[in-house]
Amino acid sequence: MLGSVHDADDALQDTLLRAWRGAAGLRDASSARPWLFSIATNVCLTELERRSKRVLPHDFGPASAGNMPPGAPQIESTWIEPYPTQGMGITPSDVNPEASYELREGLELALVAALQHLAATQRAMLILREVIGFSASEVATMLQTSVPSVNSGLQRARAAVRERVGPRTQQQALRSLGDDDLHRIVNRYVEAWEGNDVDAFTSLLVEDATFAMPPLATWYAPRAAIATWARAFPLSGAWRWKTVLTEANAQPALGFYSWDERAQAYLPFALNVLSLRHGLVSDVTAFIVRAIDAPEPEAYQRFPEQPLDARQVNMTFERFGLPDCVSPSAENRSSVLHYRRPSRSES
Repeated sequence: MLGSVHDADDALQDTLLRAWRGAAGLRDASSARPWLFSIATNVCLTELERRSKRVLPHDFGPASAGNMPPGAPQIESTWIEPYPTQGMGITPSDVNPEASYELREGLELALVAALQHLAATQRAMLILREVIGFSASEVATMLQTSVPSVNSGLQRARAAVRERVGPRTQQQALRSLGDDDLHRIVNRYVEAWEGNDVDAFTSLLVEDATFAMPPLATWYAPRAAIATWARAFPLSGAWRWKTVLTEANAQPALGFYSWDERAQAYLPFALNVLSLRHGLVSDVTAFIVRAIDAPEPEAYQRFPEQPLDARQVNMTFERFGLPDCVSPSAENRSSVLHYRRPSRSES
């Protein structure tokens, strides 16, 4: 609903407090689940009334030419934040495969970004009905509206999301690709970055690929522009990279670390969430965890040299179980991932 791990944590605390205060009035234990979701939804709706929506750089402005350096960052409250898939506790052993599939789809970065463009009530309808699985009647009761109103809102919400997300989800793309090919692509991506090999990196991208880097509003597209930018900045050879594999928003992700001479170690730089299409990388969203208080925009042309932002490191790297540094001798490490999605009809 909120597009932010930090905001969601606050909303959860508010939800639990309200539930504790109202628990004495809950007469039927079987109604506890929709009752709790109703409280949580209304907490989120209240929060959304008082703040602007969160977005990704793609929705903030047009793509930049590859020879344009990154500009100054925007304040962090502008941006959607990545979410650790393991935080949802979604595994085939916990829920049935169909429900697991739906929940993983509901976490995808593109879907979360698309939801931010919906009216708050439509957002709630879509999540409650199609991600969590409540009936239209239950959703109507939670939102204190009618079933026809829910169905009408859902129809508009589905159309808006489909227009932004496209016909195929990341879960479908990952299942059709298979574990072996996915690991091959990710390994080649890692090798390209750790070797500062622009050609190898861009050979893994679709023609209309995008590369975004919140909190920078600057983003690059298509592949040719990304290649020009990468050659001039992150893969120029000025920095050395190490990566650690993880998963974010139910998609493959990489914790990127840049070499720090003073620390004699690789320190956290960004969490890169990868989206794939037709066996190639279609979108990269790199959530940077360095400080954004440098007054001159030119400082962000050398962003890996900015100090760590302790809060952002905690909200991303620590929350994802990523190490606080990587030694020079470390090999690319892999967290325990479950890329093989629960089976669903491929028709």
